[in-house]
Amino acid sequence: MAKMSTTKEAIDAALERGHTIDITTKGRRTGRPRRLEIVFHNIGGRIYISGTPYPGKRKWLLNLEADPHFTFHLKGRTSADLPATARVIEDEAERREILPHIARIWKRDDVDRMVRYSPLIEVTFE
Repeated sequence: MAKMSTTKEAIDAALERGHTIDITTKGRRTGRPRRLEIVFHNIGGRIYISGTPYPGKRKWLLNLEADPHFTFHLKGRTSADLPATARVIEDEAERREILPHIARIWKRDDVDRMVRYSPLIEVTFE
């Protein structure tokens, strides 16, 4: 199956709707690249990555707190490795503004639990 070219238009189109991507962070202890599959969301033109609620911080989030620079890997019809920076969102008011959108997409009704325990970052492309 042929891949679409990775023009700016193709990348912008791929970012319009959230879907599965990979991210590569730098291990906070080893300094080695750590790649994982995750889902991103486009909410009001801004790109967010979250996860299901779980007490305790995920390793990928701890890695981004130590070094916010990472690679955002589009995959599927449009493939691109985009250098990015993460802003970890811990402010409760901001989390309450964003997470209901993600809860609705995931058909979840536990927004309070998500606000308390879900990882949440905003992505900025370099």
